[in-house]
Amino acid sequence: MAFNFATFRTRALTAIVFVLVMLTGLLWNQWSFLVLFSVIHFGCWIEYQKLVGLIDTDYREINASHRYGIMLAGWGYLLWMTDSSYQLGNISFSTIGWWIFAVSFISFIVGDFLFGKKSNPRLWAHSFMGFLYISISWGLMMRLYTNLHQTIFTGANWLLPVILIASIWINDTMAYLVGSFIGKTPLSPISPKKTWEGTIGGALLAVLVVVLVGYYTLHFAIKPLLLISLTGAIAGTLGDLFESKLKRMANVKDSGNIMPGHGGFLDRFDSLLLATTVLWLVLYFAY
Repeated sequence: MAFNFATFRTRALTAIVFVLVMLTGLLWNQWSFLVLFSVIHFGCWIEYQKLVGLIDTDYREINASHRYGIMLAGWGYLLWMTDSSYQLGNISFSTIGWWIFAVSFISFIVGDFLFGKKSNPRLWAHSFMGFLYISISWGLMMRLYTNLHQTIFTGANWLLPVILIASIWINDTMAYLVGSFIGKTPLSPISPKKTWEGTIGGALLAVLVVVLVGYYTLHFAIKPLLLISLTGAIAGTLGDLFESKLKRMANVKDSGNIMPGHGGFLDRFDSLLLATTVLWLVLYFAY
């Protein structure tokens, strides 16, 4: 295939902007972190509802109370999971989030009964699945912020999310490289380009890099580094496969086109969605 400079330039510029936006949101302060994942939350929801509408055409006819009520309930849950560093005067964002969650969830339920043309358990199940898949994950990301109240590492609030994201990025990169050179055995028909050799090699190299850099350069404990990198590699790969399955069922290549050359929100954050929830569970039981 001939090299396409225009496509390469588009992908490169989009990648640079994406990295700059992510680093700003992750590292600036707690407010930029909240804004970043609030935007990602709604972006993921919009694309998820579009994909489900392609898979189940009845879902396209859900009323506005259902469509936006579940999104706002999810965002309320995200705010509910924030800690005491998020305050509006004397009122915590956690309290505000609880009320947004409660009111929006009631609106979602009642409004669907009153105005829904297609109110049935199957359509509710699609939305509840989205809540578990998207909103629970980004809510727990707010829990990971501040190092679970500094019980894992000593240092910046953003350490846990950044190490998890770095683990996933290293795993994806190494899996691609290893798979390109020695990959022969397909991992799953869901994603034919992935191989067992690339998946295993990527996971091992991701764990090795994160542990060595974290231990010898940053002097972090080995146990949390192992837990985070293993979770990022394993759960991240499963998250990628899950989103690939959704796209196959919807018969689309990308979940969206918000990032030219790179797809949509779900395409960019599919691995992190599942890995965040799994990592919170792992750390909850480990510590």
